[in-house]
Amino acid sequence: MSFLRRSRSSQKQWFSAILAGSLVWLPCAAVAEAAPLGRTAVAMNNATGTLPAARPYRYRLGPGDQLSMTVFKMEGYEAKVEVLSDGTINLPRIGTIDVWGLTLEEAKQSITDSYAKILRRPLVHLDLVSPRPIKVTVTGDVETPGVFSLPAKGDGGWPTLVDVVQIAGGIGATGDLSRLELIRPSQTPGGEPTRYSFDYLSVLRDGGHAPTPLIYDGDSIRVYKSETLNNSDMITAAASNFAPDTIKVNVIGEVTNPGVVQVPSNSPVSRAILATGGITRRGSDNTVELIRVDGEGKPTVKRLGFNPKATLSSPTNPPLRQGDVLVVNRNQLAKVTDTMADALEPFDPIIRVTSIFRLLGLPVGGLLGL
Repeated sequence: MSFLRRSRSSQKQWFSAILAGSLVWLPCAAVAEAAPLGRTAVAMNNATGTLPAARPYRYRLGPGDQLSMTVFKMEGYEAKVEVLSDGTINLPRIGTIDVWGLTLEEAKQSITDSYAKILRRPLVHLDLVSPRPIKVTVTGDVETPGVFSLPAKGDGGWPTLVDVVQIAGGIGATGDLSRLELIRPSQTPGGEPTRYSFDYLSVLRDGGHAPTPLIYDGDSIRVYKSETLNNSDMITAAASNFAPDTIKVNVIGEVTNPGVVQVPSNSPVSRAILATGGITRRGSDNTVELIRVDGEGKPTVKRLGFNPKATLSSPTNPPLRQGDVLVVNRNQLAKVTDTMADALEPFDPIIRVTSIFRLLGLPVGGLLGL
C-alpha cells in the first residue's frame, strides 16, 4: 500500500517522488528501487489524471519578499528592497522593475537587461534575504480550519505539511489520515493545480517511510472525513502528532466537579465524566446526553448510558470532539425528592418556626392561632 496514491498507473510514464518538499523526477524503475517496502511516491494531475509536467518547484517572488541587489564592481548600485504590494521593486538608476511571479533567476535576468541599456555587460547579483510569510489554506476535518499566515523560516526551518496541520489544531475525531490532500497552484498563469494525496495512516500502522513535503505560499491542505474508522485506527490517529494534544469538553449536571475539562484527543465519553470526579449519588448512569453542534450549526442530542468499561466508539462510549457538551441527568429518586422539596418550599418558613417552638417546648397551637 502506498503512502502517496494515484488513481491510474502507467509503466511508460514518469513518476514524481516528493523528497523534502521538492519534486524529484526519476524513471519508474528508479523510484520503485528507492521506495522502501515497495511503496511508491507518485503524483496525479487534477484535471486529466495524468502526471504533472516534469519541472521541480521553484520559489517565485511576491509582495513582502526582501531582496538584496548589487552590480559587480559598480559603486552606487547597491540596494536592499522589498517587493511592494504591486509586485515591483525600485532600483538605482533604472527605477521600477516588475518581479511578481518571477524566480530569482528570471528577476536577475530582467534587472540585467535593464542595466544593460546604461552599462556595458553588467554582472548583477540578486539574493533573497528574507522570504515573505506563507499563506496556506487548511480545510476539512481539522479543529480550526481557515487561512493561516506563518513565517517561511521558523526555528525548525521551512514549514511542512505536518506543521500546518498542527497549526490548524490537528485533525478532528473523524479525520482520515489515509487521505490527506495537498493542492498546489500551477506555476504557470492559468494552469491547473496539482493534487497530491498522502496515506499517513498506513505508515503509522505498518511502519515505513512517511513523506514530509514542504509547504509553499498559496498551497491548500484538505483533511477528509473518514466513514470507516475502527477503534485501532482512531487510537493510532489520536496518538500521532497530527492530532491535538487535548480537547475541551463541557460536563454539566450531576457530577462531582461540573465544568469545562481538558481530555486527550479522541477520548471517550467515560473519560470526560471521570475527569470531573464521576457521577454523584443523585446522577443517573442511564441518562447521559451528548450535545454536539455540526458544521452547519445544527445541534444534535444523543442519549447514552454511562459505562466506563465500554470500548471506544461503541454506542455508549463514542469519541468526543472539541466543544462537545455532556449532561448527566438526575436519577428517579433525586427527581422525586426535588419535586417534594419544590412543593413544600412555600411552607418552609412556617416549618422552620414550628421546629423552633418544639425545641423550646412551647405550644405550637398558639403560634398557628388554634
